[in-house]
Amino acid sequence: MLQRGMRQIAARASQADPVISLIRCCSSGASDPSSCNPDFTSLPKALVPGHQALWNPRTNKGSAFSLRERQALGIHGLVPPVVSTPELQEQKVLRNIRGQASDLDRYVQLMDLVERNEKLFYRVICNNLEEMMPLIYTPTVGLACQKYSFIYRKPQGLFITIHDLGHISDIIAAWPQDDVKAIVVTDGERILGLGDQGCAGMGIPVGKLALYTAIGGVKPWQCLPIVLDVGTDNEKLLNDPLYIGLRQKRDRSEKYDQLIDEFMKAVVSRYSYNCLIQFEDFANNNAFRLLEKYRHEYCTFNDDIQGTASVAVAGVLASLRITGTKLKDNTFVFQGAGEASLGIANLIVAAMVEEGLSIEEARKRMWMVDSRGLIVKNRASGGITEHKAHFAHDHEHIADIGQIVKALKPTALIGAAAIAGVFTEEILRDMASFNAKPIIFALSNPTSKAECTAEQAYKYTDYRAVFASGSPFDPVTTPGGKTLIPGQGNNAYVFPGIGLGVTLFGVRHVSYNMFLEASKACAELVTDKDLAEGRVYPPLKDVREVSIKIAIRTAEYAYEKNLTSLYPKPPDMEAFIRRHMYHYDYLNYEPEFYDWPSQ
Repeated sequence: MLQRGMRQIAARASQADPVISLIRCCSSGASDPSSCNPDFTSLPKALVPGHQALWNPRTNKGSAFSLRERQALGIHGLVPPVVSTPELQEQKVLRNIRGQASDLDRYVQLMDLVERNEKLFYRVICNNLEEMMPLIYTPTVGLACQKYSFIYRKPQGLFITIHDLGHISDIIAAWPQDDVKAIVVTDGERILGLGDQGCAGMGIPVGKLALYTAIGGVKPWQCLPIVLDVGTDNEKLLNDPLYIGLRQKRDRSEKYDQLIDEFMKAVVSRYSYNCLIQFEDFANNNAFRLLEKYRHEYCTFNDDIQGTASVAVAGVLASLRITGTKLKDNTFVFQGAGEASLGIANLIVAAMVEEGLSIEEARKRMWMVDSRGLIVKNRASGGITEHKAHFAHDHEHIADIGQIVKALKPTALIGAAAIAGVFTEEILRDMASFNAKPIIFALSNPTSKAECTAEQAYKYTDYRAVFASGSPFDPVTTPGGKTLIPGQGNNAYVFPGIGLGVTLFGVRHVSYNMFLEASKACAELVTDKDLAEGRVYPPLKDVREVSIKIAIRTAEYAYEKNLTSLYPKPPDMEAFIRRHMYHYDYLNYEPEFYDWPSQ
């Protein structure tokens, strides 16, 4: 209640101050803040109106403020005399970033930039996606989470702890933005392939939502990163005096479910049922359980299950144009039986059913390998959960992945268990011995956890492999001089586009079929030239266009199933989407653009 009262007082204060009203209008994302019509005639002569425009990262232009803007805003002399162009600012930022000693230093530079000049940050990201994505997302974001307690500077989202039960609505009320449409939330238990990072997992929601804006065009003020801190079982963090999270073991009692339930209700209470809630990096058991619990009641999805599945299936669908086969003719072996592998397998099954197979026939083409070996019926070592049981077949139990590949002779080998180097030279050579063009997907993140490198996959299959990875790898040159460009199965191909479609059209529920539609849309954008280069995904520089196509497919499906709240349906979906996407161009604050006071 106290937080709500403070916000009401602040709101009344801003109404009385036309400058605050303007800055708030700019901060809220109005494309034409002059439409806010602030009454500047009541300004006292001594008031310097533009200081907040300079200090607010959403409105700050730094050295790009023109001379007339500086004079009108009362900030002349507060920035260097040279007036820079946005393009020059971008080059300066790039020079600073490229001059850093490590990727973590580059990450910190970028986080500093977004905290002082938001539009310049997104200009740099959008115009240099292939260079910047590995810095703000995988693999660097994993290292950033491991070092988060050291590099934390200022709040970029909300920290809600298990001790906040009963008061979560007040914490969410403290967030200054009223128009939040997309939330990414984690409890930090399974960060990439790094395991439990506790409160330091905040780097993941921050990075994901940066991509929502840079790639999906979702407005940054409509995005909210959240960590649910229930403790950590990471002894290194618990013994670290600088760790910024709760110093206790993970609470696995009924309070955990109470926390999640209260959090979900608090979100929709403030932001409505159309607010998208993306679950990120929860441990397997909680990930599946919470998705099943909430997906029919809220607008929610789990990116590790559904997003990873969608981008992997997109790569598989594109691969079929190289192998010359139909999806239903393939046999898949998954190294790992966690949320990523199970999500991929289930989505492939759905695609095979569209090709005419029954669910049972499709599942028989999926084989899972967990820490105990091949998942088969009546396995003596047990460990077969309900989700794994769908893919437990009649077969002798084999513990070793190499022997499993020899026995099953799969056409596709997919790794998603974060076991570095598990796709050995022998396994890769075996795959090449019974496949003209074996499909090898080493999807684990970060790079240090990859099942094999691109060079290994190509070299040990006589450069015949159709390869994709979760983290980026450099191009590989064949002995004949041909350059192969590894495809990166990056979730960023999918979730920003789905997020854009869901938030823009007010989609009430996110269905599994939306992710299959996204897979098809992404695969269709892979050109013959891309395939000839070894790519099974469009170039990363084109990923914003991929997001637009996925947003269209998401919206079309939602209208078909009556899941939207935006009516009437726009006649030109693509034009509507482009018109409402965030852009990094600076706003104009010059006097003729606004009704500034004459004194």
